[in-house]
Amino acid sequence: MTPIQAQSLPAILQGSDVQAQAKTGSGKTAAFGIGLLHKLDVQTYETQALVLCPTRELADQVSQELRRLARGIPNTRITTLCGGKPLGPQLASLEYNPHIVVGTPGRLLKHLEKGSLKLDTLSTLVLDEADRMLDMGFYDDIMQIIGMTPNQRQTLLFSATYPEEIETISHTVLRDPLDVRVEALHDNKKIKQIFYEIQKGDRTQTLVSLLQHYRPESSVVFCNRKQQCQELAESLWQQGFHALALHGDLEQKDRDQVLVRFSNKSSSILIATDVAARGLDIKDVNAVINYELSPDPEVHIHRIGRTGRAGNEGLALSLFMASEAPKVNAIEEYQNSPVRIDNTSTLKTREHFKLSPPMVSLQINAGRKNKVRAGDILGALTANTNLPSKQIGKINIFDNLAYVAVERPIAKQALKILSEGKIKGRKFRVRKL
Repeated sequence: MTPIQAQSLPAILQGSDVQAQAKTGSGKTAAFGIGLLHKLDVQTYETQALVLCPTRELADQVSQELRRLARGIPNTRITTLCGGKPLGPQLASLEYNPHIVVGTPGRLLKHLEKGSLKLDTLSTLVLDEADRMLDMGFYDDIMQIIGMTPNQRQTLLFSATYPEEIETISHTVLRDPLDVRVEALHDNKKIKQIFYEIQKGDRTQTLVSLLQHYRPESSVVFCNRKQQCQELAESLWQQGFHALALHGDLEQKDRDQVLVRFSNKSSSILIATDVAARGLDIKDVNAVINYELSPDPEVHIHRIGRTGRAGNEGLALSLFMASEAPKVNAIEEYQNSPVRIDNTSTLKTREHFKLSPPMVSLQINAGRKNKVRAGDILGALTANTNLPSKQIGKINIFDNLAYVAVERPIAKQALKILSEGKIKGRKFRVRKL
């Protein structure tokens, strides 16, 4: 067990309320997931557990993890309710009460007000990434939702930071909770962290120099504003880099596609706001680059914690101007150690250097609703062809779309096989992204 699981799970299984502080990737989803599944009565078709999440991506990820944990419990019904998706299919999924509902506050409230979601039989309420929900302005929605739940319930609150509003919620809605605090700092020994001082107007060109010098196969670049993400992605594309932007203004389908392409290694650079700093399951990030420093040193630590995971070495690079020195000082104070500052003149740049991702994504216009599974796509690519399965990467299946990553040298061949052949005996439209 991870430290957060070892410290919180016994109390969760006993039915106690818990407030826990834990960093991203600490295993907290399994802690509350095992707890709520342990007391679930699958014979009773009533909503018994509710998990509130700040973003659609985190809600989807939590639902996937709960389904994985519930594989040994037949007939467990789990429904995800998030904004940005049509109400119709959600209303249909609520006609037969799911055992567990995972969702974002705004959409959950809409269903509660419509009467399509009922929480009279709720026994477990989970607030996941509670501080992030407050950052996003969900305080009133959260309190309204909690007001519609039974007084006799178990409440589990998980948060990476503990601002004042978290303390307020904790005192208001938790009963005599066990307080679990797991070290919030990431293992700095695994992360090589370097700061570069820049002049005004040099930010984008210095970022290009960092990419040319370090050549990371995958990197997350953090900006503080949505518009900046999009502009920076377009600027990098023009200079020959495969960069995608992730921010709150994207439609759900586009957000899904961006995350799929980055996680399956068919895009090298993800440019994101802090919504991507927490909760998103992006593995094997070689480098985190702070295009701009966060004004909050704790957020900075969560950003750089996306690299150097699972025992791997990580690289965190940060740009700052002289006027931002107080932010650097705050980070040093927070992590209780000085930061290394290098001169940009030490960066070795290369003319016409391109950072090409090793994989290419193919999009198939078929998904779960067409009963298409990963094995069907793999079979269509490798059966009666000379494509070795080791050259085929991650396969992601959504309701109406599927994505398969293939190594760049075989992309044309794979596209031809899928376009001209059949998957599960049927022809589907396929395109290269």
